[in-house]
Amino acid sequence: MLNQMLMKGIMGLSLSFVSALGFSASIEGYWKSIEERTGEQLSIVEIRKGNDGRYHGKIVYRYPNSHGIALTNCSKCPAPFTNKPILGLQILSGFREDPNKPDSYIDGRVLEPTSGRIYKGKGVVTGEGKRLRMRGYMGVSALGRTVVWIRTDSANP
Repeated sequence: MLNQMLMKGIMGLSLSFVSALGFSASIEGYWKSIEERTGEQLSIVEIRKGNDGRYHGKIVYRYPNSHGIALTNCSKCPAPFTNKPILGLQILSGFREDPNKPDSYIDGRVLEPTSGRIYKGKGVVTGEGKRLRMRGYMGVSALGRTVVWIRTDSANP
């Protein structure tokens, strides 16, 4: 009887350990970007896996700023994004899963619509899949900036 209970306990622990190892949070879905210095909500970005096997993200909702104005066009963006509408603008491209780190995505590009700058990018899904630590940088990752995006259920605020 004791051996049976012990075996069931070991099997249960083993299964939960294997399940935990197999859990991988996908970057796909809707993410709310927030300006970490002010706490201001910026936009909702939809990230999807493309036909090329890489992940791409576009703005599906843009929050108005503290003055009630939402950026509508990417006036500072380089070609081919110059003066394109912000809604539908692809701001993430080329991210791929890091084969050495679960829940990590590398080799991407990030377009920052306010400044028009394009950065190298990488991201890590944390918090049981509820947070995305997105890092944009030029040259060396150590010289970049990390922002945290929050997973949301839909493109609607």
